[in-house]
Amino acid sequence: MSATPTTVHGLTLRVGAATDVGRVRDHNEDCHLATGGLYLVADGMGGHAAGEVASRIAVETVQEVTSRAVVVRDDVVRALTEANDRILRSVARHPAQTGMGTTAAGLAIVSQGGSSHWAVFNVGDSRVYRLASGRMEPVTVDHSEVRELVDAGLITEAEAARHPLRNVVTRSLGSDTMPAVDLWVFPPQPGERFLVCSDGLNGELSDAQISHLLSTHEDPQDAAEALVRAAVDAGGRDNVTVVVVDLDGRADSDDDPDADTAPRSEVTGSPA
Repeated sequence: MSATPTTVHGLTLRVGAATDVGRVRDHNEDCHLATGGLYLVADGMGGHAAGEVASRIAVETVQEVTSRAVVVRDDVVRALTEANDRILRSVARHPAQTGMGTTAAGLAIVSQGGSSHWAVFNVGDSRVYRLASGRMEPVTVDHSEVRELVDAGLITEAEAARHPLRNVVTRSLGSDTMPAVDLWVFPPQPGERFLVCSDGLNGELSDAQISHLLSTHEDPQDAAEALVRAAVDAGGRDNVTVVVVDLDGRADSDDDPDADTAPRSEVTGSPA
């Protein structure tokens, strides 16, 4: 089924989403949101169904932001902070859930400088990529042990793909102290495409393979399904979830040249 264009906060979008449990896991701990100007993938951790509880709490909490007529960057951070608190409260009520948590990465339409902008955010190792002018680049940076080793020059990117610590995240929702949220805000450009995914995708496919599939399927729903199918065919050792967002155009074309678009880490509220 082809994606139907919709207008959200002045932007005309087409969106596709797909998920699969994979070939190894017995249940899907991923959860995603693809509506109302918020596009999120949460990859739960913890086992015994607790991971899927954490990811569902994250998605349901962030989804509440879509009811706002105007969304700003701080609304997204506050929603993620509230999700962290709700996960901790759930653990307090149900001790069997101890240790559960979730990543969260996504794309939101926020108001800045009087016009709609993108806000890309992440906590953990789920990712957001941007494809524009035929070139795909990651927007987010993984919060993981292997990313820190690569950044320190101790291992190569190729070694990271096989490293025994490749699944260890350094930030996640469900932490006693709310982790910093990485957030980037920038103006939209017609024709760009975003991919939000759990590590079940990039754990099986290289960036080159992801870019090829993302570039060769014009419809975002077709692209989402092709990416998930390829990850499962490549091994499917983890749950895999993707959301693909295309920007066809915008109704409010006046950008604010003074808009703050620098990446930064942000956290609001008090530690839980």
